[in-house]
Amino acid sequence: MLLEVKDVKARYGNIEVLHGVSFSVDRGEIVTLIGSNGASKTSMLYSLARLTPPDAPVVSGGDILYNGTSILKTEPHILIQKQMMVLVPEGRHIFGNLTVEENLKIATYPYRKDINSEAISSEKKDLVYGLFPRLHERRKQRSELLSGGEQQMLAVGRALMTGCETILLDEPSMGLAPKLMFEMFKALQKLNFIKHTTILVVEQNAKVALDFASRGYVLKTGEIIAAGSSAELSAKADVRKAYLGGR
Repeated sequence: MLLEVKDVKARYGNIEVLHGVSFSVDRGEIVTLIGSNGASKTSMLYSLARLTPPDAPVVSGGDILYNGTSILKTEPHILIQKQMMVLVPEGRHIFGNLTVEENLKIATYPYRKDINSEAISSEKKDLVYGLFPRLHERRKQRSELLSGGEQQMLAVGRALMTGCETILLDEPSMGLAPKLMFEMFKALQKLNFIKHTTILVVEQNAKVALDFASRGYVLKTGEIIAAGSSAELSAKADVRKAYLGGR
């Protein structure tokens, strides 16, 4: 198992937001965490990415294993330098005054001292432009002038430039037009197919998430309340009623 979350508890100050969460993601899988607002989905991702307070909660119990090794004491930049995990946060957080190409180049910082850094950067950039042709068309354009969907593609592309084997996506469909949302998820599925990149996606749009992922977990107020394949979760009456608009 590539990523194992074992009975993780986390809190902001005195307020516990994760109450013993356990789940796993195997190498090369696409897995989703779904749930409504306030389910602590983002808190879970921030805990995995080892972000620090006040932006992220403090893990107060349990363990997070990556390739069988605990990462609870690993700083976020080390996860990236060792090409383990990278977070694509909600809201994109791109550098608006920089061009698309400059945003991508910034993400090559972890392997800047590699003797083959230029070749590595070129290879990663070709991958990004191959997945997102729109970014190649706009590579010399300031990123603040991109559409919301294009900015989301850039945020994902910047994550790919790190070479990390696992990508954590926080609400990637938020604010996207349906056409661009479809393009982005199709590109991510292609990435998973050709590079076997492991993807864990947090998504409020449960239908989109379950169509995208092979497996999922339902998070409610900091606890896992259901798990299974996308087909199994979609067939559950309570999941359909609460998250898919069905009966």
